[in-house]
Amino acid sequence: MSIPAKKLIQALVWLPADHRLLGEEGHQSPFLVLGDKYARALRQCAAVQPVVFPLADVDQIPALLALVDGVMLTGSPSNVHPSHFDEDVLNPALPLDPQRDALTLALVRACQVYGVPLLGICRGFQEINVALGGSLAQSVHGQAAYFDHRDPEGVSLDQAYGPAHEVRFAPGCVFADWAGAETARVNSLHGQGIARLAPGVRALGHSPDGLVEAFEIIGAGAFAYAVQWHPEWNCQDNLFYKAIFAAFGEACAQRHARRARQGAPAV
Repeated sequence: MSIPAKKLIQALVWLPADHRLLGEEGHQSPFLVLGDKYARALRQCAAVQPVVFPLADVDQIPALLALVDGVMLTGSPSNVHPSHFDEDVLNPALPLDPQRDALTLALVRACQVYGVPLLGICRGFQEINVALGGSLAQSVHGQAAYFDHRDPEGVSLDQAYGPAHEVRFAPGCVFADWAGAETARVNSLHGQGIARLAPGVRALGHSPDGLVEAFEIIGAGAFAYAVQWHPEWNCQDNLFYKAIFAAFGEACAQRHARRARQGAPAV
């Protein structure tokens, strides 16, 4: 029986799973978790189908990338382990996810080798920078040069994800095109941020205190952009956020078309 054309999925995008212990204290079990808002944003604003390979190993990355049309590295409550940029843990109370690190840092580099579209958000933004040789400030709010970029406590989700500060974009860059201006107001829900930008990465947006908020991978063979804020939140209601996902979706659709021409099975 043939599948109706409107049911065909045009592109598949791989999202990493977080590794968490959930449940009451003393009765916790390991879970593999994906935030609904990230998957939903891909469907609603990028017109792609999110997929998860929850137990993927690093040595399986090339084979799995051959099945998908893009990779989106999501935000997470956990931080990239500072050992990946030669530092000790500053605050042991903050959550870490070394299993995710092991996969995503290798996945970033593989996307560059195989020309797979890549979008990083918050933790994903930080993962890309670390994977390519950059470092992170483990406590942005603890440095006098920066203001507190964390979300306020005791507020609703809509307030937490509301506009928090301005980002100024490099003139003529893609973010300025997507925003329709050289500045945009964005949300801010992170404690860590970029300290040293990785070689081969170019900053395209900064907050008023100078913190890098958006970048591109120079010379990438496909879409390769990342942001420190959360454009997935209600992306359908924000023209700027929606434009970021639409551009990523178009890049994934182009890869899907190439794979189809090369004989990859249509889903």
